[in-house]
Amino acid sequence: MKHLAILLVLLWPATVFAQGPVTIYLAGDSTMAQKLPEKRPETGWGEMLQQFFDEKQIRVENHAQNGRSTRTFISENRWATLVSKLKEGDYVFIQFGHNDGAKEKVDRYTPPEDYRANLLRFVADARAKKAIPVLLTPVMRRRFNSEGIFYDTHGVYPDIVRSVAAEQNVLLIDMHRMSEEILKQYGPEESKKPFLQMKPGENANYPNGVEDNTHFSPLGAEIMAGLAVDGIRKHEVRLAKFLKRPAGQ
Repeated sequence: MKHLAILLVLLWPATVFAQGPVTIYLAGDSTMAQKLPEKRPETGWGEMLQQFFDEKQIRVENHAQNGRSTRTFISENRWATLVSKLKEGDYVFIQFGHNDGAKEKVDRYTPPEDYRANLLRFVADARAKKAIPVLLTPVMRRRFNSEGIFYDTHGVYPDIVRSVAAEQNVLLIDMHRMSEEILKQYGPEESKKPFLQMKPGENANYPNGVEDNTHFSPLGAEIMAGLAVDGIRKHEVRLAKFLKRPAGQ
Protein backbone atom coordinates (compact mmCIF):
# COMPACT_ATOMS: atom_id res chain seq x y z
CA MET A 1 0.00 0.00 0.00
CA LYS A 2 2.86 2.38 0.82
CA HIS A 3 4.37 1.92 -2.65
CA LEU A 4 0.97 2.47 -4.25
CA ALA A 5 0.52 5.77 -2.36
CA ILE A 6 3.94 6.98 -3.51
CA LEU A 7 3.12 6.03 -7.09
CA LEU A 8 -0.18 7.95 -6.97
CA VAL A 9 1.59 11.09 -5.74
CA LEU A 10 4.17 10.82 -8.51
CA LEU A 11 1.49 10.32 -11.13
CA TRP A 12 -0.81 13.07 -9.79
CA PRO A 13 0.00 15.73 -12.41
CA ALA A 14 -0.35 13.32 -15.32
CA THR A 15 -3.61 11.74 -14.16
CA VAL A 16 -5.29 14.98 -13.13
CA PHE A 17 -4.14 17.18 -15.99
CA ALA A 18 -5.32 14.61 -18.51
CA GLN A 19 -8.79 15.89 -17.53
CA GLY A 20 -7.84 19.52 -18.19
CA PRO A 21 -6.43 22.29 -16.00
CA VAL A 22 -6.80 22.00 -12.26
CA THR A 23 -8.98 24.76 -10.81
CA ILE A 24 -8.32 26.59 -7.57
CA TYR A 25 -11.71 27.74 -6.30
CA LEU A 26 -11.71 30.65 -3.85
CA ALA A 27 -14.37 30.83 -1.13
CA GLY A 28 -14.20 33.86 1.11
CA ASP A 29 -15.10 37.46 1.87
CA SER A 30 -14.26 40.94 0.58
CA THR A 31 -10.56 40.67 1.36
CA MET A 32 -10.36 37.98 -1.34
CA ALA A 33 -13.17 38.99 -3.72
CA GLN A 34 -13.27 40.46 -7.23
CA LYS A 35 -14.13 44.17 -7.07
CA LEU A 36 -16.56 46.27 -9.09
CA PRO A 37 -15.21 49.11 -11.29
CA GLU A 38 -16.79 51.73 -9.03
CA LYS A 39 -14.77 50.40 -6.09
CA ARG A 40 -11.35 50.55 -7.76
CA PRO A 41 -8.54 50.74 -6.85
CA GLU A 42 -9.82 48.44 -4.06
CA THR A 43 -8.55 44.96 -4.92
CA GLY A 44 -9.16 41.53 -3.40
CA TRP A 45 -6.06 39.41 -3.02
CA GLY A 46 -7.78 36.56 -4.85
CA GLU A 47 -7.69 38.69 -7.99
CA MET A 48 -3.90 38.56 -7.91
CA LEU A 49 -3.46 34.81 -7.50
CA GLN A 50 -3.76 33.75 -11.16
CA GLN A 51 -0.60 35.61 -12.17
CA PHE A 52 1.47 33.16 -10.13
CA PHE A 53 0.29 30.20 -12.24
CA ASP A 54 0.31 29.15 -15.88
CA GLU A 55 -3.36 29.34 -16.95
CA LYS A 56 -2.91 26.25 -19.12
CA GLN A 57 -2.19 24.22 -16.00
CA ILE A 58 -3.87 26.00 -13.09
CA ARG A 59 -7.01 28.13 -13.34
CA VAL A 60 -8.22 30.34 -10.47
CA GLU A 61 -11.98 30.82 -10.12
CA ASN A 62 -12.94 33.41 -7.53
CA HIS A 63 -16.26 32.83 -5.73
CA ALA A 64 -15.47 35.11 -2.78
CA GLN A 65 -18.03 37.83 -2.10
CA ASN A 66 -18.07 41.05 -0.11
CA GLY A 67 -19.69 40.85 3.31
CA ARG A 68 -20.03 37.09 3.48
CA SER A 69 -19.45 34.87 6.46
CA THR A 70 -19.37 31.09 6.46
CA ARG A 71 -23.06 31.17 7.39
CA THR A 72 -24.23 33.45 4.60
CA PHE A 73 -21.95 31.82 2.03
CA ILE A 74 -23.86 28.62 2.74
CA SER A 75 -27.36 30.11 3.14
CA GLU A 76 -27.11 31.99 -0.18
CA ASN A 77 -26.18 28.72 -1.94
CA ARG A 78 -22.80 30.10 -2.93
CA TRP A 79 -21.08 27.09 -1.39
CA ALA A 80 -23.42 24.64 -3.12
CA THR A 81 -22.74 26.32 -6.45
CA LEU A 82 -19.00 26.02 -5.92
CA VAL A 83 -19.20 22.37 -4.86
CA SER A 84 -21.28 21.48 -7.91
CA LYS A 85 -18.38 22.54 -10.12
CA LEU A 86 -15.63 20.60 -8.35
CA LYS A 87 -13.81 17.77 -10.06
CA GLU A 88 -11.21 15.37 -8.75
CA GLY A 89 -7.90 17.09 -8.06
CA ASP A 90 -9.29 20.62 -7.83
CA TYR A 91 -8.45 22.83 -4.85
CA VAL A 92 -10.73 24.92 -2.66
CA PHE A 93 -9.08 27.79 -0.79
CA ILE A 94 -11.36 28.72 2.12
CA GLN A 95 -10.83 31.98 4.02
CA PHE A 96 -13.49 33.47 6.30
CA GLY A 97 -13.53 35.18 9.68
CA HIS A 98 -13.81 38.93 9.11
CA ASN A 99 -17.61 38.85 8.98
CA ASP A 100 -18.23 35.75 11.08
CA GLY A 101 -16.91 37.57 14.13
CA ALA A 102 -18.85 40.81 13.58
CA LYS A 103 -21.38 40.58 16.44
CA GLU A 104 -22.76 44.01 15.63
CA LYS A 105 -23.78 42.83 12.15
CA VAL A 106 -26.52 40.29 12.78
CA ASP A 107 -26.99 39.62 9.07
CA ARG A 108 -23.60 37.92 8.91
CA TYR A 109 -22.43 37.09 12.45
CA THR A 110 -21.61 33.42 13.02
CA PRO A 111 -20.99 32.17 16.59
CA PRO A 112 -17.67 30.36 17.06
CA GLU A 113 -19.26 26.90 17.38
CA ASP A 114 -21.20 27.41 14.15
CA TYR A 115 -18.10 28.74 12.43
CA ARG A 116 -16.28 25.54 13.34
CA ALA A 117 -19.17 23.41 12.09
CA ASN A 118 -19.25 25.31 8.80
CA LEU A 119 -15.52 24.83 8.26
CA LEU A 120 -15.94 21.10 8.92
CA ARG A 121 -18.72 21.02 6.33
CA PHE A 122 -16.54 22.79 3.77
CA VAL A 123 -13.77 20.26 4.27
CA ALA A 124 -16.11 17.25 4.10
CA ASP A 125 -17.97 18.49 1.03
CA ALA A 126 -14.76 19.21 -0.88
CA ARG A 127 -13.31 15.82 -0.03
CA ALA A 128 -16.54 14.09 -1.05
CA LYS A 129 -15.89 15.43 -4.55
CA LYS A 130 -12.23 14.26 -4.33
CA ALA A 131 -11.11 17.88 -4.30
CA ILE A 132 -8.46 19.24 -1.94
CA PRO A 133 -9.59 21.73 0.73
CA VAL A 134 -7.12 24.33 1.95
CA LEU A 135 -7.96 26.39 5.04
CA LEU A 136 -6.67 29.93 5.36
CA THR A 137 -6.85 32.05 8.48
CA PRO A 138 -8.25 35.59 7.94
CA VAL A 139 -5.82 38.30 6.90
CA MET A 140 -5.08 41.00 9.45
CA ARG A 141 -6.75 44.37 9.61
CA ARG A 142 -4.43 47.34 9.99
CA ARG A 143 -4.59 48.20 13.68
CA PHE A 144 -2.02 50.11 15.75
CA ASN A 145 -2.69 51.69 19.13
CA SER A 146 -1.68 55.22 20.19
CA GLU A 147 1.78 53.94 21.08
CA GLY A 148 2.29 52.40 17.64
CA ILE A 149 1.86 48.81 18.84
CA PHE A 150 0.03 46.44 16.50
CA TYR A 151 -3.02 44.54 17.77
CA ASP A 152 -5.44 41.94 16.37
CA THR A 153 -9.25 42.13 16.14
CA HIS A 154 -10.21 38.59 15.11
CA GLY A 155 -10.67 36.99 18.52
CA VAL A 156 -11.02 33.20 18.61
CA TYR A 157 -11.71 32.72 14.90
CA PRO A 158 -8.14 32.22 13.57
CA ASP A 159 -7.46 29.58 16.23
CA ILE A 160 -10.62 27.74 15.21
CA VAL A 161 -9.30 27.53 11.64
CA ARG A 162 -5.98 26.22 12.94
CA SER A 163 -7.60 23.60 15.14
CA VAL A 164 -9.93 22.36 12.38
CA ALA A 165 -6.97 22.11 10.00
CA ALA A 166 -4.99 20.08 12.55
CA GLU A 167 -7.92 17.82 13.46
CA GLN A 168 -8.88 17.10 9.86
CA ASN A 169 -5.34 16.91 8.48
CA VAL A 170 -6.05 19.79 6.10
CA LEU A 171 -3.41 22.07 4.63
CA LEU A 172 -3.34 25.37 6.54
CA ILE A 173 -2.02 28.63 5.10
CA ASP A 174 -1.76 30.97 8.06
CA MET A 175 -2.49 34.31 6.41
CA HIS A 176 -3.27 35.76 9.84
CA ARG A 177 0.23 35.33 11.23
CA MET A 178 2.02 36.05 7.96
CA SER A 179 0.12 39.28 7.33
CA GLU A 180 0.74 40.34 10.93
CA GLU A 181 4.47 40.10 10.34
CA ILE A 182 4.19 42.16 7.16
CA LEU A 183 2.20 44.94 8.86
CA LYS A 184 4.60 45.04 11.80
CA GLN A 185 7.51 45.36 9.39
CA TYR A 186 5.78 48.25 7.62
CA GLY A 187 4.92 50.00 10.87
CA PRO A 188 2.05 52.40 11.69
CA GLU A 189 2.56 54.85 8.81
CA GLU A 190 3.97 52.79 5.94
CA SER A 191 1.38 50.08 6.53
CA LYS A 192 -1.23 52.41 5.02
CA LYS A 193 0.19 51.66 1.56
CA PRO A 194 -1.16 48.09 1.25
CA PHE A 195 -4.66 49.30 2.19
CA LEU A 196 -7.29 51.45 0.49
CA GLN A 197 -6.09 54.84 1.69
CA MET A 198 -6.56 57.98 -0.42
CA LYS A 199 -6.84 61.71 0.16
CA PRO A 200 -9.86 63.78 -0.98
CA GLY A 201 -9.78 64.39 -4.73
CA GLU A 202 -7.15 61.71 -5.35
CA ASN A 203 -9.57 59.27 -7.02
CA ALA A 204 -12.93 59.86 -8.67
CA ASN A 205 -14.44 56.82 -6.96
CA TYR A 206 -13.62 58.33 -3.57
CA PRO A 207 -14.04 62.12 -3.95
CA ASN A 208 -13.96 62.61 -0.17
CA GLY A 209 -11.00 60.29 0.30
CA VAL A 210 -10.99 56.97 2.11
CA GLU A 211 -9.19 55.47 5.10
CA ASP A 212 -9.94 51.76 4.89
CA ASN A 213 -7.87 49.51 7.14
CA THR A 214 -9.48 46.24 6.02
CA HIS A 215 -9.51 46.25 2.20
CA PHE A 216 -6.49 46.34 -0.02
CA SER A 217 -4.87 48.53 -2.60
CA PRO A 218 -3.46 46.69 -5.64
CA LEU A 219 -0.11 46.63 -3.81
CA GLY A 220 -1.66 45.10 -0.72
CA ALA A 221 -3.60 42.53 -2.71
CA GLU A 222 -0.44 41.42 -4.47
CA ILE A 223 1.43 41.20 -1.17
CA MET A 224 -1.30 39.04 0.35
CA ALA A 225 -1.51 36.80 -2.72
CA GLY A 226 2.25 36.41 -2.43
CA LEU A 227 1.84 35.23 1.16
CA ALA A 228 -0.66 32.61 -0.01
CA VAL A 229 1.85 31.50 -2.63
CA ASP A 230 4.55 31.30 0.04
CA GLY A 231 2.24 28.94 1.92
CA ILE A 232 1.77 26.84 -1.21
CA ARG A 233 5.51 26.62 -1.75
CA LYS A 234 6.05 25.56 1.84
CA HIS A 235 3.21 23.10 2.30
CA GLU A 236 1.66 21.91 -0.98
CA VAL A 237 4.40 20.28 -3.05
CA ARG A 238 2.12 19.11 -5.87
CA LEU A 239 0.57 22.52 -6.51
CA ALA A 240 3.88 24.31 -6.01
CA LYS A 241 5.28 22.56 -9.09
CA PHE A 242 3.08 24.77 -11.25
CA LEU A 243 4.02 28.11 -9.73
CA LYS A 244 5.78 30.67 -11.85
CA ARG A 245 7.35 34.00 -11.08
CA PRO A 246 4.87 36.87 -11.46
CA ALA A 247 5.26 39.23 -14.42
CA GLY A 248 8.04 41.76 -14.03
CA GLN A 249 9.96 39.78 -11.41
